[in-house]
Amino acid sequence: MEQAVPGPLFTFAAYLGAVEEPSPHGWLGAIIALVAIFLPSFLLVIGLLPFWNTLRGRKAFQRALRGVNAAVVGLLLAAFYQPVWTSTIKAPGDFCVALVAFGLLVLWKWPPWVVVLLSALLGAALSLL
Repeated sequence: MEQAVPGPLFTFAAYLGAVEEPSPHGWLGAIIALVAIFLPSFLLVIGLLPFWNTLRGRKAFQRALRGVNAAVVGLLLAAFYQPVWTSTIKAPGDFCVALVAFGLLVLWKWPPWVVVLLSALLGAALSLL
């Protein structure tokens, strides 16, 4: 799921580059914004790639990566709780819909679009009660 998160951010960067004033905006602004958002990570990968195998073998680097992974999990959990959880789970019925959706996705491997559609229908039904 976390790999899906950056997509909208990059799209939003292109949108902002296209609509922001002053010039350049439009297509040129969108391209500049996209290059600006992608360039740092590309440069980091290009700069680190020659040393990656050496770094991967070092115990200190492995411990640092484990720490970074733990921090990412914490950040994702915090981002999920505030604002997603706090703005959507208002009643026990909301929790039940979320629990069913989670089960359908994780345990029974239903297609996400079906789970979203079913969740929307259940949410609409709950709002009518």
